[in-house]
Amino acid sequence: MAEITVREALNVALAEELERDSDVFLIGEEVGHYNGAYKVSQHLMERFGEDRVIDTPIAEAGFAGLAIGAAMAGLRPIVEFMTWNFSLVAIDQLINNAAKIHFMSGGQFKLPIVFRAPQGAGGSLAAQHSTVLEGVYAYTPGLFVVAPSTAGDMRGLLKTAVRLDNPVIFLEHEKIYAVKGTLDFPEDKDYLIPLGKAKLYEAENPAQLTILTWSLNFHLARIAVENLSKEGIYADILDLRTLKPVDSEAIFKAAQKTHRLLILQEGTPVASYGSWLSHHIQEIAFDELDAPVSLVSADDVPMPYTFSLEPKVLPNIDKVINAAKTLVG
Repeated sequence: MAEITVREALNVALAEELERDSDVFLIGEEVGHYNGAYKVSQHLMERFGEDRVIDTPIAEAGFAGLAIGAAMAGLRPIVEFMTWNFSLVAIDQLINNAAKIHFMSGGQFKLPIVFRAPQGAGGSLAAQHSTVLEGVYAYTPGLFVVAPSTAGDMRGLLKTAVRLDNPVIFLEHEKIYAVKGTLDFPEDKDYLIPLGKAKLYEAENPAQLTILTWSLNFHLARIAVENLSKEGIYADILDLRTLKPVDSEAIFKAAQKTHRLLILQEGTPVASYGSWLSHHIQEIAFDELDAPVSLVSADDVPMPYTFSLEPKVLPNIDKVINAAKTLVG
């Protein structure tokens, strides 16, 4: 398998779905002539034309609403926000329309639409450009929430999302686009990954805990696990990949295997996805746990602009290692 970046994997998935189905189109700020704010849509406009790759004004509520109407009419829009922070301008469209129209119409309308963008701290982008919003959208009934971490998973899950008849929130990350990988990147153009299936990365030696994570923090977890192994502590990693639906069966098996679970998220701790996940684990696997579920999050503060402060607020290697050591006692 050739090595490929997350950016390239997403570009491949978009091109394959645009080629496969003429009802698919991409719409958003700078997706066309500029090749995407993060160059994910590079060369797609010249290949598929301005009717299929559509540049918009900076008007998130407007083009999100347009895309929802197009989905109701039978097309399959992929909406790119420049960042998930800017989706807040269109939050009424996402939460009150995209998530609820199928239900409120008694099933008369389908909503085959994908909303995708990067989220999280990208390195001195300041508080208004660094928010993690997975908890907001996972909270909303009617939305699927996907947060892949590797190139192969980005491709397989985005293709699945495009083919669903339901609205999907597809979370990328500011810092993940240049990450390279060969994991699970087959040549098959119909390579799909079902939603709600986590992926387990097992330690070489019997694991004493399992780290549950997703998106960029999967890569942080891998570094932490490598460092922990040098001290004789071994950990599996369960990459959730999909936050809603979540793979409860895989989580239960992880608890059954290692009896200690550590959740690693970039979100702040209060009322976060990780906080709910901790509750869910204790609902489904309480009798399998030998210790309380541990949660490593960002600090509960707006993200500082200063480059030297951002890593101190975010989850980092030291925080993960200290939490793991405390957990295994």
